[in-house]
Amino acid sequence: MVQLNHSHSSNGKGRVSNRLLNAIADEEYAALEPHLEKIDMPRGMILYEPGDEIQWVYFPERAMISIVSLMENGATTEIGLIGKEGMVGISVLLGRREAVNRAIVQVPDGGIRIRVEVLEKAFREGGTLQQILLTYTRTMFMYVSQLAACNRHHKIEQRFARWLLHVSDSIDSNQLPLTQEFVAEMLGSRRSGVTVAAQALQREAIIQYRRGVITVLDRDRLEQETCECYQQIHQEFSQLYS
Repeated sequence: MVQLNHSHSSNGKGRVSNRLLNAIADEEYAALEPHLEKIDMPRGMILYEPGDEIQWVYFPERAMISIVSLMENGATTEIGLIGKEGMVGISVLLGRREAVNRAIVQVPDGGIRIRVEVLEKAFREGGTLQQILLTYTRTMFMYVSQLAACNRHHKIEQRFARWLLHVSDSIDSNQLPLTQEFVAEMLGSRRSGVTVAAQALQREAIIQYRRGVITVLDRDRLEQETCECYQQIHQEFSQLYS
C-alpha cells in the first residue's frame, strides 16, 4: 500500500484515473488525499462477502469489480459492474456498513481505498463530494433497475453485447481478459448460450476470442447488436461527469 502523492491542477485534471475522485473540488480532494491508499487488485480478490462489515471503500482505477448476488444453491448473477467510473461500498452512504453481496475483482489492476469513517465524515460535511456521491448513488439505482429489466426481457445475444461494451468502458480497453464461462456466470445464463452468441459475433468479425481474452474488433457494430439498455446506462453515467 502506498499513500498517494499526486500533484493536480484545477478541476481535478490528472489526479488519478477514478472519475469520482477527479470530480470533486480541489480543496476537498486535498483534504482526502492523505487518507487515500493505492493498492493492487489481483484477479479473484474478494473485497466483501455478504455479511462482512465494510471497513474500506474502494475506487477502482483500471480494475473491474463485479457485484454478485449469491443464491442458496450456489448460483451467482452479476448485479453490478464497477470500474473507473465508480466506487465499491456505496451502502455506507446510506448508513449501512454490512455488505449484502459479494464484491470480487474480475479484471486486475490498481485501485484506491479509503477508510469508511474518513469518507463518512467528509460526506457529512457536504460540498462537491456529497453532491457527486449522491448523484452516483442515484445513477447506480437506475443501472441496477435497468439490468433487472434487461435480464428479463432481452435475448442473450443482446445482453452479451451490452455486457462486453460495459466492460470495455469500465477498463478503457478493447481487450477484455474474460472467459466465456465467467461471462455466462455473470449473466446468469448457460455457457452454451454465451458460446453461441460469441461465435456469431466472431463470424461477423465484431469480436475475436482467444485464450481467455475477448477483443472487440468493431465497436460500432457491437453497439448495433446490443439492446437499448446499453445506451441508456451509458448516457446516465456520461451525464454524471458532464
